[in-house]
Amino acid sequence: MEAFPEWGRLVKVLRGKDQGGCAVIIGIVDDRFVLIADGNKHRFDGPKKKSLLHLELLPVVSSEVADSMRETGRVTNAKLRFAIQKYNERKGE
Repeated sequence: MEAFPEWGRLVKVLRGKDQGGCAVIIGIVDDRFVLIADGNKHRFDGPKKKSLLHLELLPVVSSEVADSMRETGRVTNAKLRFAIQKYNERKGE
């Protein structure tokens, strides 16, 4: 299954200061760049613009984040943190 960038998709950062960390796609700039946020260092109001080449798209889409983005165009930082935490817990099992 080919993962593609979309709202709510979790990503692993492969390059840069946040290398190794997880984040959630909250915006798509064009076919090469997306906006990511993790709810802590990069909050919804100050997302990080990142090249898709520097991200690993994970096979997980947070329905809470995607639904919130579709309905209101925003998502809370708590929801972003929750989505990442839930992924990390599932990965750890």
